[in-house]
Amino acid sequence: MNYKFMRLIVFFDLPMLTDRDRREYTKFHKYLIKNGFIMMQKSVYSKLVINNVTSAAVRQRIKSNLPPEGIVELLEITENQFSGIEYLVGEEQQLTIDSLDRLVEV
Repeated sequence: MNYKFMRLIVFFDLPMLTDRDRREYTKFHKYLIKNGFIMMQKSVYSKLVINNVTSAAVRQRIKSNLPPEGIVELLEITENQFSGIEYLVGEEQQLTIDSLDRLVEV
């Protein structure tokens, strides 16, 4: 199998005016965390995927778990492009999970 590592970045801005809005925000946030996304900044999460097939599956699952309101954007870039991030203020974050568990995407 040919591995071409990609990085999926999810940006979202969800309303937080009502209790229902906050529940939807929490539900979407927990969905991202449960599915291997790592917070880069508040409302910006990223996930490493091994190829275009896995990327398409992850994108489809995100689309089926979208909140009813707000803005959710998805950007796919190569891992090489992602590694070119320039930190202007602050320090580089650990954007990998240090674990001996193997993640298998179906």
